[in-house]
Amino acid sequence: MKNRSLLVLIAATALLLVAGTAFAHHGRSNYDVTQTVTLKGLVTGFEWQNPHALIYFDVADENGKVEKWIAETNSPNTLSRQGWNRNTVKTGDQITLIGHRVKGGSNYINFSKIKFADGRELSPAIAN
Repeated sequence: MKNRSLLVLIAATALLLVAGTAFAHHGRSNYDVTQTVTLKGLVTGFEWQNPHALIYFDVADENGKVEKWIAETNSPNTLSRQGWNRNTVKTGDQITLIGHRVKGGSNYINFSKIKFADGRELSPAIAN
């Protein structure tokens, strides 16, 4: 009986540790939500993967120097419910992203809207 109680205690502790990590992952504390940024660039890749789809794109600064950026969005499951698919964003697409940059100044953004050169606009979030 002692071994069973110890095993239950260890399993419960492990579950709490993992659950805390999973909950923390879905926070937005790593993004500067006090400022919205708009970036215009050229798509160099799109990864339709869990837990978040990623868009890789190049942005030219005011001097013409190209900066590599990564844009994080929702999971493929969530995006699918919004009409996205693995071919929604293609290499070579001109896009404008609106969202929040990661704190610390890295070239990483979590976006709330994407605009395509043909005028289409999509949101990665589920509409309420």
